[in-house]
Amino acid sequence: MRPENSLALGLAALLVAGISAAQTAYPEKTVRIVVGFPPGGPPDVVARLLGQKLTEAWGKPAVIDNVTGASGAIAADRLAKAAPDGHTLGLLCNPELVINPGLYRLAYDPVKDFAPVSQVAVSPLVLVVHNGVPAGTVQELIKLAKGRPGELTFASSGTGSNTHMAAELLKSMAGLDIRHIPYKGVPAAIPDLLGARVTMMFSPTVVVLPLVRDDRLRALAVTSLKRSSAVPELPTIAESGYPAFEGTLWCGLFAPARTPAAVVGKLHLETVKALALPDLRARLGDVGMEGMGNSPDEFAAAIRSQIPKWAKLIKESGIKAE
Repeated sequence: MRPENSLALGLAALLVAGISAAQTAYPEKTVRIVVGFPPGGPPDVVARLLGQKLTEAWGKPAVIDNVTGASGAIAADRLAKAAPDGHTLGLLCNPELVINPGLYRLAYDPVKDFAPVSQVAVSPLVLVVHNGVPAGTVQELIKLAKGRPGELTFASSGTGSNTHMAAELLKSMAGLDIRHIPYKGVPAAIPDLLGARVTMMFSPTVVVLPLVRDDRLRALAVTSLKRSSAVPELPTIAESGYPAFEGTLWCGLFAPARTPAAVVGKLHLETVKALALPDLRARLGDVGMEGMGNSPDEFAAAIRSQIPKWAKLIKESGIKAE
């Protein structure tokens, strides 16, 4: 679903959510928002921007707790085990919710153990190559890879990450033989990409866009179904001959399962109101993300539909957990 459509539906639901939300005094104390990735990355930035708006709306602090490791699985497990009173929330993203289930035996159930509040933000990845690669389009890169099977490489921020799975999806759809070189995060891979020691990478927009604009890397396409407002000149991979291709990074707000409906309703109300604010949407744009704001039911349905998609790709590609 497109961000603008999700936000419109979320705003339309505010009248319904407001009825139940008005019946609770929540929050009664500091709210902790668990994030499974380090400070400074897109999920952390999204959580802090949203947390600031929730603090302003409630008059109670919303603090960020970075609990890193296992592609977000440690943070997700901590949220699953938290008291279901709304005072511990999670800003969870697709790795820990829809990719990890195909790779790991998880201590949490991504469907049963959480109460979705709203999808908060989504960002495409950007397919970039080093400047020595003789390809200026996705089609040219695929032709090059097919002519040199097993020679081209792609960097990722780790097995099971968005950056890894986007490349595996392209490999599967285009029938490519390119080798995976995992790193401990996107920043760790950048020097080798700049130095032509790896061929390509799918990266968050905010990381590589300055390098692209300085002509130090070449961007070929984005991974969303529609073009990104951050780089509208770049085509999508879907436009480039693979119409079903989509491999974005998205994050959403969750409470533990069994959190009272009135609390979830109030959280949804404030989240969608915050995402409608021009300053928040502009700040999200600064890190290459677009605000969402869909309903809890719509968000839950999206999660359920994506888990088997990625599990199938993981199985067919023979990907093993590190």
